[in-house]
Amino acid sequence: MDSGSIAWMLTASALVLLMTPGLAFFYGGLVRAKNVVNTIMYSFIAMAVATVVWILWGYSLAFGEGNPYIGDLSVIGLRGIGISDGSGIPDLLFVVFQGMFAIITPALITGAFVERFKFSTYLVFLVLWLTFVYAPICHWVWAGNGWLFEMGALDFAGGTVVHINAGIAAVAAAIMVGKRRNPGIEPHNVPYVVLGAGLLWFGWFGFNAGSELAADERAVSAFVATNAAAAMSALTWGLISHMRTGKMSAVGVATGAVAGLVAITPASGFVGVMGALAIGLAAGVICLLAVDIIKGLGLDDALDVFAVHGIGGIIGALLTGVFAVEAIGGVAGVLEGNAGVMVTQLIAVIVTLVYSLVVTLGILFILDKVPGLGLRVSEREEDNGLDISAHGERAFVRDGAD
Repeated sequence: MDSGSIAWMLTASALVLLMTPGLAFFYGGLVRAKNVVNTIMYSFIAMAVATVVWILWGYSLAFGEGNPYIGDLSVIGLRGIGISDGSGIPDLLFVVFQGMFAIITPALITGAFVERFKFSTYLVFLVLWLTFVYAPICHWVWAGNGWLFEMGALDFAGGTVVHINAGIAAVAAAIMVGKRRNPGIEPHNVPYVVLGAGLLWFGWFGFNAGSELAADERAVSAFVATNAAAAMSALTWGLISHMRTGKMSAVGVATGAVAGLVAITPASGFVGVMGALAIGLAAGVICLLAVDIIKGLGLDDALDVFAVHGIGGIIGALLTGVFAVEAIGGVAGVLEGNAGVMVTQLIAVIVTLVYSLVVTLGILFILDKVPGLGLRVSEREEDNGLDISAHGERAFVRDGAD
């Protein structure tokens, strides 16, 4: 055991957990005031539900030996995983770290259906989605015998497993739930958005640098690459918004930072700092264009989950194959003469998109037909706001009275 790596991975796990409250504030600031508590609770309750699912059977399905497509139940309930087993860090610490990824991934999807989705149904959706979508894709990409892992797919910290997966699931959710009756014109609390983005940026160092699973030079490289891409994407988005309107949008800069963080996630342990800057630049330009295009299509992905996480994840996965440096991650990319890696990256992107879309649509279709569940709140509840109807609480009360 390496005490330095153990200390770093405990810290990284806590940093990744912090990302989910960060996401809650980021999303919560973007919605209308009458839906803030509900939007924040989508993320906060995921910390509880996903943790329990991960312990009981999620980790076993994701990392149990099984076969190339799904793990088995050999470590159900974390049976046989001790604190003294493992190389470098305890196996139990790896379980904890990976569990934090399982928490935030379904929480990302909620940005697509805020202000109209039934909270009770969401609790069931969390369990089913983690079991039938997240765990299999996680196994394909990160388990030692996963078929995409064995093929050589490069995903250092979750471009396919987390972001493409959640991004395309958001499309499925937006399709199945339908448009909001009366979308808000502007975010109700811009400081919440910037605070949330800041917490995400901070926590993302654990997300990416922690994925090395050791306190070593590659973790340092991933840390630097993460910061570089986020900064470049935030700056790019902000400058474009300034050129368009003559003003630099705080929400735009915050969203740009998140887009850069998303895009660098699969690449962070494979690319150098100049590759990271290029990936951040691409994310800032392409994700901003994607926001405009998707809105023009009429899909009510309320908080632009697919444009930022889906498109950002695709950009990152493909550009990992371009900018990968053998001296950093052990794999050469296109710029170092290995064009074949792009085939593997493209396969990983396509199968993740197809599988997550189809299975998520199936899950939501079934939930919509189950008596007592359904996907959407009533028109009256939507008009009044989900804070009161789902939680009996309001985000803002003046002097304890209306």
